[in-house]
Amino acid sequence: MDEKLYKSPVQPFKNPSFIHLLQCICLKLSLQFSKMLKYMFCLLYGVMFLCCNSAATPVKNGLLMNGNFEYGPKPSSMNGTQIIGSNSLPFWRIKGLVEYIKSGHHQGDMLVVVPQGAHAARLGNEAQLSQRVEVKKGSLYSLTFSVARTCAQVETLNVSVPPEAGELPMQTIYSSSGWDSYAWAFRPAYNVVDIILHNPGVVEDPACGPLVDAVSIKELFPPRYTWGNLIKNGGFEEGPLVFRNSSFGVLLPPNVDDRNSALPGWMIDSLKSVKYIDALHYAVPHGRRAVELLAGKESSIAQIVRTEVGKAYVLSFTVGDGSNSCNGSMIVEAFAAQETVKVPYESKGTGGLKKAHLAFKAVSARTAVAFFSTYYHMRSDDSSSLCGPVVDSVKLHAR
Repeated sequence: MDEKLYKSPVQPFKNPSFIHLLQCICLKLSLQFSKMLKYMFCLLYGVMFLCCNSAATPVKNGLLMNGNFEYGPKPSSMNGTQIIGSNSLPFWRIKGLVEYIKSGHHQGDMLVVVPQGAHAARLGNEAQLSQRVEVKKGSLYSLTFSVARTCAQVETLNVSVPPEAGELPMQTIYSSSGWDSYAWAFRPAYNVVDIILHNPGVVEDPACGPLVDAVSIKELFPPRYTWGNLIKNGGFEEGPLVFRNSSFGVLLPPNVDDRNSALPGWMIDSLKSVKYIDALHYAVPHGRRAVELLAGKESSIAQIVRTEVGKAYVLSFTVGDGSNSCNGSMIVEAFAAQETVKVPYESKGTGGLKKAHLAFKAVSARTAVAFFSTYYHMRSDDSSSLCGPVVDSVKLHAR
């Protein structure tokens, strides 16, 4: 695709906060003045709205423009909860059946609770949301967003930044609230790209389809080796955006390619997700971030490191729990070359840590280092939420 053809010709405003300010002023003033002034303010708002929906906005770490969907469509663009018109949702372009859902909305027998703010968007069969943004070509970015399933049927959410695309299966719900936060990484091929969230499913009930909220972005930086450690990003400090006002953590879906992993340096080479946690909401053994292994042997992390054949190495790491009521006897298994170690950890669910190590001899120039949990665990205060041991501070050095 030619980048020049891909760029939007409309570039009216470069300051997103200025756009928000003008919108608020227009909407509030239009409620307080005469019909003529109301008409003028609405006209100004409409011009800004049309321009902003077609333009690319420079992204900063945090929410995309109207990423939490708190700016809603005009009443005239609504048919019940359904949004009418492809440009009716501020800063987003919609296709197909997209609904604007308010927290407390009843979806069949289910009461919808929105994780952040008061509104979310629901994608019906073959529906999609997209937003055009300016990014740095070739840099690594991660999207973080909250999703919920609305029906018992199998639902998926496709995430794409053409030409890259990924699919998030939503068969497993990891939190009791029904809302999970996911991260997905991409490396843009252009300076202006479309971020697309698409529901590819076609189910019998048109009221089914994933709910989406709090769509955010963060630029990631390639991890570097630190002195005396052959593992990159061993402390997991470089990773996707974690919502400060949410205690969910962020799920990292299976990804066997560490080049575009939302956890730089690491691969999620498993069937299930792992959880990226922060010190603000969890007990983290070291630093500000760590990884929780959620689904037994079905969720694991791995990294391939350079080694010298026949040389002896020591892999050291820390095992603990996140102080999230994840109790019981845990075992973390670590693998390197032809060696393995099982590290038992007795969790009281209130935080703690245990240091462990694995000695091995390299048998090739590339050695895979991997971690997973032996058992499945559920939170003692919430029998429907998966949890597991925490891994942090991974180091590898030659003996």
